[in-house]
Amino acid sequence: MNTSEQEPTISELFDLSGKVALVTGASGCLGRAFATALVEAGATVVIGSRTKERAESAAAQLTDSKGGTHYGVAIDYLDEGSIQSGFEEATRAAGRVDILINNGHERDAHDLTNIEAQDFNRVLANSTGYFLLARHLRDHVVERKAAGNVVMIGSMYGVVGSYPDAYEGVSPASPVSYQALKGGIVQMTRHLAVYWAKDGVRVNCLSPGPFPPDNAPAEMVKRLITKSPMGRMGKPSELKGSLVFLASDASSYVTGQNLLVDGGWTAW
Repeated sequence: MNTSEQEPTISELFDLSGKVALVTGASGCLGRAFATALVEAGATVVIGSRTKERAESAAAQLTDSKGGTHYGVAIDYLDEGSIQSGFEEATRAAGRVDILINNGHERDAHDLTNIEAQDFNRVLANSTGYFLLARHLRDHVVERKAAGNVVMIGSMYGVVGSYPDAYEGVSPASPVSYQALKGGIVQMTRHLAVYWAKDGVRVNCLSPGPFPPDNAPAEMVKRLITKSPMGRMGKPSELKGSLVFLASDASSYVTGQNLLVDGGWTAW
């Protein structure tokens, strides 16, 4: 027997047709790229945002060549009740959820010099929301006797520190609370992956490097470019392939890993 006939093709491995993906924070720049990538790979997408109106607006903007329907639900990472009700609404709307992209979080612009304990703790509480939503996905797929997939969104700043001179005089330093949050998410990925592997749930982390928003200070961006081996900043579309890889069967033997998409930043 020709065993190659039993092996999935590359197109089949990356195909998400028939899958339902819940993507939080998809009204933002990177989140839009994640949601678009999943739709292009064939998935039905449910967008989670702090307000249902924003989520439904982002879902309505998704272009689906197959004419599929996508949904929006309210999920606030800092509200346990909202996490539960939002996940339940997602499963009702789409019938089920197979893939979770844990992306959105509430930001805080305070830096090392002026952040107070309550602000720091509020940022770290986002990681609790990541865990609770991931556990809802795990329990949901185990009950269905199905496979599940969680992709946490980390950051290169969960792995390495930032350069003070890139920000000095033009922008507040990269928030210390953000660094602690993203570092914790990277480690939580490993922890959940080893505990949930027996349940058929893979957990990985996608950590973007420098992808500054359009309104970022021009001088700060210029300085960041000098720190990049590739000599430029990333474009949101350059995260789409990595996201689909982790969300699909193309990474079926990958769990507990942190995939850095950073233009070589952390290779220095």
